[in-house]
Amino acid sequence: MIKNAAIKLIFALLIGFSSSAQDNWEMLFNGKDLKNFEQLNGNAPYKIENKELIGTSKMGTPNSFMATKKKYSDFILEFEVFVENGLNSGVQFRSISSPDIKKGRVHGYQCEIETSSRKWAGGIYDEARNGWLYPLSRNPKGQQAFVPGQWNHYRIEAIGNEIRTWVNDVQCANLVDDTTAEGIIAFQVHGIGDHKELEGKIVKWKNIKIKTTDLEKSRKSVDSDVPEFSYIDNQLTENEKRKGWRFLWDGKTTNGWRGAKLDKFPEKGWVMKDGILTVLSSGGAESRNGGDIVTTDSYSDFELSVDFKMTTGANSGIKYFVDSELNKGEGSAIGLEFQVLDDKVHPDAKKGHNGNRTVGSLYDLIRAENNDSSRGKNFKGIGNWNNARVVVKGGHVEHWLNQTKVVEFDRFSQMFKALVEKSKYEKWENFGRIPEGLILIQDHGDEVSFKNIKIREF
Repeated sequence: MIKNAAIKLIFALLIGFSSSAQDNWEMLFNGKDLKNFEQLNGNAPYKIENKELIGTSKMGTPNSFMATKKKYSDFILEFEVFVENGLNSGVQFRSISSPDIKKGRVHGYQCEIETSSRKWAGGIYDEARNGWLYPLSRNPKGQQAFVPGQWNHYRIEAIGNEIRTWVNDVQCANLVDDTTAEGIIAFQVHGIGDHKELEGKIVKWKNIKIKTTDLEKSRKSVDSDVPEFSYIDNQLTENEKRKGWRFLWDGKTTNGWRGAKLDKFPEKGWVMKDGILTVLSSGGAESRNGGDIVTTDSYSDFELSVDFKMTTGANSGIKYFVDSELNKGEGSAIGLEFQVLDDKVHPDAKKGHNGNRTVGSLYDLIRAENNDSSRGKNFKGIGNWNNARVVVKGGHVEHWLNQTKVVEFDRFSQMFKALVEKSKYEKWENFGRIPEGLILIQDHGDEVSFKNIKIREF
């Protein structure tokens, strides 16, 4: 019996050793020293205690990063993190720090670590570059994953252009992006500005390990409730195809579009190049150059996604439930409008009522507000690409700006009817309530570009 037991024990140990070897994990931080790391940008102090990497917040310094000297491309990274309440942090990956780019400032993907009420821990922020790529505003399960005041387990999978995160085994992000394929991994102590109450607070990491081989077999399954956000230009992912997405504009031709007041596409005022559709500047006059363009098909229940980029002072819009027969005179065709506007420069931002003509708003009716973040509307700025998303199911309509909801209403409600009666649309009978309508991109005389115009119908 003893002999058999010994044989079983040896066999079990061999299996365990073999399994561990096959896993191919390596410790990214050895718990003893930082010989494989270098500190970048800020000078917040880092130290090692009890095999933990500990960063301490400090006034008067920008973001600090304890970064790997080695670069990593495809990998699976796991670690545990503890952060004191009120402190913001993150882990950079596939990030860049080069003296000839941004004066060496660390920039690139960051997996968020935070304790704020918006609950975006586990989301993907593009540090010093494109801002929020994957906020958790559309992932309520993910918002509940991080638990303040305790150690939290993180997992980041960066394989090809697919980037996914988990916090405490709950999937948080499901991102598709190809901006950067390789870079450093870095542990951040966020700058605290002049917030003296945050000085001396700590963030600490332990059990930091990485896997760079046999990744496909090691992937975790994707939670079907976690939406996929894709930033790949002019290409649908397999997941998008399965869910019924298609391009409303093919990125090359005028197929499926015409002038709002024409039976063909305008001969001037619009340019198509490299998958980007641009309405040209003509002095700011509404529909006086090429004019608005509309789809040749009508839509009722749908989800529409459009990337847009404005020049300084620009005004435009994305309209839906458009009836191109309503206004045959001067000006734009009539329909509900997702406002596209430079709020800081264009005077229209101060017109209307209570900000209801600002970017993301239901134009002249409902002001765009971001209730998911304490840092204001999630707008990425002039000259950068922003995403407009419109969701319509029956009477229920939502506007999303860069994946954060800014407007919500029922187009068949009494409240909506009352808003219309006090707006510039009062004279148009049944405005916004028609069963189906065209989708429109507006020529308001300013240069604005559009790409990745896609739709799925319900």
